[in-house]
Formats: sequence, structure tokens, C-alpha cells
Amino acid sequence: MFSFFQIQIYRGKFIAFAVFAFIMGLGLSALATYVLLEQWLENAKSQSADSFYRVESALQNDSERIDAYLQRVYSNSGLVADVRYFLGNSAEGYLTVRLQNSRYDQTLVSFPEDMKAFLGNGGQNRIVQVSLHTGEQGNVVRFGSSGGTSFKFNVPNTDDLFRETIQRGFVIRKQLLDPNQISRQLGEFRFLVSSDALFADVQNNRRVASAAVSRAGDVYLAGGGDRADADLFRKAAANPSGHGFIRLGELGRAYYVAYPSKAFNYQFVSIVDLSALVRQKAGILLIVFLVIWAAMGSGLLLAAYNLREAAGFLRRIIHSIERVKSANFTPVSPARYRKNEYGMIAAELDDMTLQLNKHIQTEYLLKLKQQQTEMKALQNQINPHFLYNTLEIIRSSALSGRSDDTAEAIATLGALYREIVKNENIIPLGSELALLQKYLKIMEFKYPDRFFYQLNVDESLLSLPTVKFWMQPLAENFFVHGFDPEHEFNLLVVNGTARADAYVLEMVDNGTSISKERLAEIRRHLSLNEDSATESIGLRNVYTRLHFFHGKGFAMQIDNNEEAGVKITLTFAKEA
Repeated sequence: MFSFFQIQIYRGKFIAFAVFAFIMGLGLSALATYVLLEQWLENAKSQSADSFYRVESALQNDSERIDAYLQRVYSNSGLVADVRYFLGNSAEGYLTVRLQNSRYDQTLVSFPEDMKAFLGNGGQNRIVQVSLHTGEQGNVVRFGSSGGTSFKFNVPNTDDLFRETIQRGFVIRKQLLDPNQISRQLGEFRFLVSSDALFADVQNNRRVASAAVSRAGDVYLAGGGDRADADLFRKAAANPSGHGFIRLGELGRAYYVAYPSKAFNYQFVSIVDLSALVRQKAGILLIVFLVIWAAMGSGLLLAAYNLREAAGFLRRIIHSIERVKSANFTPVSPARYRKNEYGMIAAELDDMTLQLNKHIQTEYLLKLKQQQTEMKALQNQINPHFLYNTLEIIRSSALSGRSDDTAEAIATLGALYREIVKNENIIPLGSELALLQKYLKIMEFKYPDRFFYQLNVDESLLSLPTVKFWMQPLAENFFVHGFDPEHEFNLLVVNGTARADAYVLEMVDNGTSISKERLAEIRRHLSLNEDSATESIGLRNVYTRLHFFHGKGFAMQIDNNEEAGVKITLTFAKEA
């Protein structure tokens, strides 16, 4: 799947895609987290506002119920009388006055019982205490959660029972006026609305920590109090912005919202711990993250698939180019290409290779056959030329009466020609040396005690493939141009050595040197691959045949020796 990593351009593209997908994944994850947190905080804010408005509505409802009850009291003389009895007496005095003023023909009215019946059910048991106060003390009626009623009389106004704190509840004050004289105030009603009953619904909401904070700094933990302390709520209530983020410990952060009450002396504050919120919603976040990263992973896999396919086309293109460079034009199995630039290039390269292969078959092979024909013609040129010269030597020997030498020369010539006429154009260098040696023996026969030769060739050269019958023409040049019949010591030496990069063969003689002008002309003909002006089959013939066979790795150098004679150096490059 990831084989395209071996190609630098696609490796770089995939890494860029991976980095982009990673950054996009992080960005989308952060954005999704932000959006979800905003939504969750908005929901928490909405829940907090709903809780606040329910509390406000309950307090307002209780206040309205209290006003309605006071109207009931003022419209009922019996209730007004019982309120007066209750306000100015002790427990015994209240009971005594009630009995003294009761009549057998009228129902005895009880202010506490009537108030309990009217406010208790309508107030949903939120009003837990009602007190009637004079200047220094007050009498108290308390309504228990089980339905019972308790009384306290002559309690000083400074008693803790009358201490107004949000921990206990909200106090609604109402003046008790004289029905007969409205401007005269008889006392004061104080209705205590219990915070526990008022915030009962809020306490059930554990997702948001809520509290009621009075202006004095008192805090009632309405809900989720175990997750936020009172100082945090005071800090949030003191912030004039009404909402925002605050620190929660050293590392944590929390979101708060505060709603001030217009009718009562407090603020309703809700705080959401972000870390706790994230833990609560971890499942949703995990699903969102999995969806995002799965999408990024799918996109990355799709990019990898496309890069792999493009890399396959590129490999095929490179492979086609390498095949062309190595002169391998054989057709390959066709492939399905996509209709894009890579596919067009790969298809065109395959078609080019096929066309080149056809061109080679029709052009190159024809030229090769033509070269082979030319080499054969050159070799056929050599054979009769050599034969004429050798027969002339034998004829000269027969005329001089050397019958044994003549017989040996004829046998050597016969063996030599048997090797020449064999249908073998390519032979090892060792076989070519054997042919040369037979020729040199014939020349020893022609020039007895005046011609000598040596063959010093490394064994590593003997197996080198070469064309047949090219050493004899080089040796014959010595006898035609450099040999001195009057000299007592004519020498021809053949040396062959192997270097690291090539095989080197030298043919050295001690005959007549070549003039500078002639040597320059010979070198020019060889370097320019030009045919010489003469019809001879000398150096040019040999060079052409060897160059046809060994190609550019072959070189021939002709030099004069320092003392006398000529040195011909032939270099055959080793295959890489």
C-alpha cells in the first residue's frame, strides 16, 4: 500500500497530506469541541435561567398569596380580632382572650389555622414561619413539614429566630393596619419563605452548580454545592459582567452566569465546571472525535491509494526509460492506464518502445547484416592474398631444391588453411595466436637463421573472443615494410597483458621505422575511419574488422620504437 514511499516526490506529498490531515483533524476536533461546549454551556445557561425564573415566579406567587390573605383578614372582623389577640398576648393570654370573646352562636375563628389553610396549600408549603411583631418582640407561628403547627410568644426581635439570612429563606414583610383607622399601624407581619422548599427543583439539577447569593455575601448552595464552594459563588456574583469564565483552582476553569432578582435582595448564580462537563460528555466527544479522525484517516488512505497508483505509472515510465537506455525494446504486457497525464505518458512510452523495436528489427538488424557481409568480404580479401604470398615462398623453396623444407612448409600451409576455411568467424584469442604461429613458422622456412619470433601472452587473454585471422596481416606488414633480408637478426615479439580495465596486446618488431609523414597519415585514416587510397588490405582492413566486432571498447595505436622498428598496440576494454 505504501510502496510509493520509495519515490521522493510522492513520499513528500504523502507527508504533506498527513501533516495537513493531522492539522485539519486537530482543527476540526478543536472546533467541534468549541461548538459543543458552547452548546452545552448555552443549555446550562438556559437551565439556570429557567431555574431562576421558577424561583422568582414562586416568590412572586407567594407574595401575591400573602397580599390576598391580608385582604381576607381585613375583610373578616373575626380574623382581625383574632390577629389582635395573637399579637398582644402570651400563649395563655391569647387562649384566655379567645375564650372570653367567643360566642356560642358563632364559630370560633383561629387566625393561625386559617392562615395555614390559606397559605399552606397555595404556597406549596414554602411558607414555614409567620411572625407578628410589635416594636420590641414578636409572636411566631411555625408550620412543620408533617402538618403540625407550633407557637412562640414574646420572642425578642433580636432573637436568632428572626435573623434574616438566605440560608433560612426569604422574609416578606407586610404592615398590619387598623381596619378602622388605616393610617394606624398595629404591627408587622413577617412571612418566611423556606430556601430549601424554594430551591427544591434546583437541587435536583446536578449538571449545574447553583446558589443564591445575598448582597451581604450570604450563600445558599441550591444545587451541585459539592462541586463549587461559597467563595467561588461570591466571586462570580461580585463580577458586574453577569457571565464569563473564572478560575477553578490552579488549572481548572469554570463558566458562570448570574441573574439578579428585581424584587428580592439576592442573585441567582450558576457555575459549570468545564472539566466536569467534559467528563460528563466524554462519550459524545469521543464519538465526534472518532468520526473526525476516521474521516481524516479515510482521506489520507484515499490520498495514499491515488499516490500509489500514480507511483505505479511513474515506475512504469522509469522502467520504460531504463529499458530504452539498456537497448531492451522487447514488448511488455499492456497495462490499463487512467485517462490522465501519467497514463498518457506511460502509454506513449510503451508505444514508442514498440515502434523502436520494430525500427530496430527493420533498420538495425539490416545494417548489422550488412556489416557482417562487409567483414566477410574483408576476410575473403585476406585469404587469397595470403595464399598467393605463401605459395610464392614454397615455389621459391622448391626451385632451390630444399625438398624437406618444402614438404614441411606445404604441411604447415595445409594445416593453416584448414583452420582458415572452417566456418567459424568468432574464435578465442588463443586460437588466433595458433594461426599466427603457423604463419610465422612458414616465414622461418622462408628466412632460415634470419628471422626469429616470441609469443608472450598471459593466459587470461587466451579465452578472449575475437574475429578470425587478423594477426597474420599485422605480422605480414613487418615482412613487407620492415623486414631486412640482409640483416642477420629480424625479430617479431607479441606481448599480451591484462590490466584492471582492459586487455593489451602489443606486436613489436626491430625492422625499419615508419616516416613521420606516413605515420601521421596512417593515424589520421584510423582516427577518421576513412578508407585508404590504396587497395591494400593492411592496417585499415584489420582495424575495420576489429572495430566492427569489439565496438567502442577497441583501440589501435601505431608508434615507432626508440631504437628501430614499429610497435602496434591493441586495447580491448573489459566489459563492465
